[in-house]
Amino acid sequence: MPDEKFPKLTKREIILRGSIIAVIVAVPSLVAFILTWLIFDDMILGAILGAVIHFIAMGFSLKISKKLLVKK
Repeated sequence: MPDEKFPKLTKREIILRGSIIAVIVAVPSLVAFILTWLIFDDMILGAILGAVIHFIAMGFSLKISKKLLVKK
């Protein structure tokens, strides 16, 4: 694949966009874990729910990263 087809991203852009994706994936699972733990007072249930939401968010992160990381 020729390099001229897509313009290159700078290190700063890669770090910024990667951090945004990390926040999009991590924050919902952490919030779900903490809320479940506080409401039901059960850490195991919170961990399971947080893990499920984390993997769902990871599934969407591929679509988000394709839109976010491609430089036009």
